[in-house]
Amino acid sequence: MPLIRTIRTTLQALLLAAMLAFGGLAQAAALTDYAENKSLDALIRGQSLGAPATWYLALYTDTCSDAGSGTEVSTSGTGYGRQAVTASLANWAGSQSAGSTSASSGTGGTTSNNGTIAWSTSTASWGNVQSAGWTDASTAGNRWICINLTAALNVTGAGFTVSFPAAALTFQIDN
Repeated sequence: MPLIRTIRTTLQALLLAAMLAFGGLAQAAALTDYAENKSLDALIRGQSLGAPATWYLALYTDTCSDAGSGTEVSTSGTGYGRQAVTASLANWAGSQSAGSTSASSGTGGTTSNNGTIAWSTSTASWGNVQSAGWTDASTAGNRWICINLTAALNVTGAGFTVSFPAAALTFQIDN
């Protein structure tokens, strides 16, 4: 029994050390189960992370869930489509400060968009947008990250443009 307890404690310490070395512990409402599993397999099990070169930002009419894929805004006749943002130092701030374009060196584990991310103008209702997610494909695919918006955006019909100015869309991997 003491040997099993020692092995378990050692494995927990290794996992914690690896997670801290790679940016910290993730918030429950930020990384989805898919991203948590991919990260665990990459950090501890020697598997390829396979993070996309381009993120496709999506809007959802429900709040985040680790397990669920969420209810994305409909693309049928609404003018909605995911917004592509290349994964790069130029597009996403380092953890040391909003707007930075160098590799992360901060202690807060937070990144944000370095430029405005805007969706096309709505042509019909998108509903009550409550969360945003980072996905790995322009349609379907996997949601890796989900964040709840501070305030819901009620897109009630045509003529609305949803956008996040620089530093407004933040994601924290360290809690």
